[in-house]
Amino acid sequence: MESVTSTWVEPSNTATALLLLGRGSDPATERGVECPGDLPAPSDPDLVARATAAKAALGDRVFVLGHHYQRDEVIQFADVTGDSFKLAREAAARPQAEYIVFCGVHFMAESADILTADTQQVVLPDLAAGCSMADMAALPQVENAWDVLSELGLTELTVPVTYMNSSADIKGFVGRNGGVVCTSSNAKRALEWAYQQGEKVLFLPDQHLGRNTAVLEMGFSLDDCVLYDPHKPNGGLTAEQLREAKMILWRGHCSVHGRFTLDSVNDVRQRVPGVNVLVHPECRHEVVQAADLVGSTEYIIRTIEAAPAGSAWAVGTELNLVRRLALAHPDKQIMFLDRAVCYCSTMNRIDLPHLVWALEELVAGRVVNRITVDADTAHHARVALDQMLALPGA
Repeated sequence: MESVTSTWVEPSNTATALLLLGRGSDPATERGVECPGDLPAPSDPDLVARATAAKAALGDRVFVLGHHYQRDEVIQFADVTGDSFKLAREAAARPQAEYIVFCGVHFMAESADILTADTQQVVLPDLAAGCSMADMAALPQVENAWDVLSELGLTELTVPVTYMNSSADIKGFVGRNGGVVCTSSNAKRALEWAYQQGEKVLFLPDQHLGRNTAVLEMGFSLDDCVLYDPHKPNGGLTAEQLREAKMILWRGHCSVHGRFTLDSVNDVRQRVPGVNVLVHPECRHEVVQAADLVGSTEYIIRTIEAAPAGSAWAVGTELNLVRRLALAHPDKQIMFLDRAVCYCSTMNRIDLPHLVWALEELVAGRVVNRITVDADTAHHARVALDQMLALPGA
């Protein structure tokens, strides 16, 4: 078996455990930060009034974005709601807004900073609102994987494709190396474009979206896909496996969508005769195969809106959105796919106290938790995003 050398280093179990316990810090990430100044107490009965007053005081100078997975208490103050890319584009379309307050997670705010004007400042109410999926693909890990492919002479044949749910660093890497960004709505178009440029794809960071798109929408087999584990030397793969693969999937996943199982689908079908199972493509392959319909967050919303009264739906996506859909459509039976509730824990770090704090600080002339992407990274990330926008049908 041919060997491939790499600079992989075993991570420190002790350091990782301390971070998980909240007893350590990692200056290379947004974790572990604290809010300067006074954060309002969650029990403050005046939070809604304070947010309303601060937003009114700022007027057109502020534009508040709310991701679909946000709490209702936060969504009520959003000027626009949507998925991550839609929100970033909406921000870019409001050049008169000095401040973009992004109620989402870190990579989303980065995308907004990349797409908005230099005169606009993007604020994330809680810097600890990250994304576990995005964190599963760190730039040094991806560069190391690219070195492994380079040593095998495969980089000239490989096109990197990254899901929107990735850091600016990863988007920049993809832009530098002739790749493209994709969303859950246009992943097929992005992959079709990639295979016109090369023979292989390195798909980052969500293995499930990559696998589901390649196998269920493009006719690939599971044998065409290999899983690259950044925590193992050479990704845990042989040189032959990397040479034979058409799709090199990064070992990453969404902590919310990854929890749904085939048992979840079978259980709800037994409990609710005639139920329609509607899931996001970030779900596991066997869950997507067993579902009736699969699509992006916007697709899920449109499907529920168009569904006939009296129909039953088990929805496999984040709970805040499912609850909001159920309340908006009382004439339909809408339920969470799994018996156990599951919020996006990092998305839920953006709560009303943090939003009030961020808005009031802006009123006082202090820009807090500003998200900025360095010029070089932003340039190459924009190249990959522009390539996505240039896809046929985009």
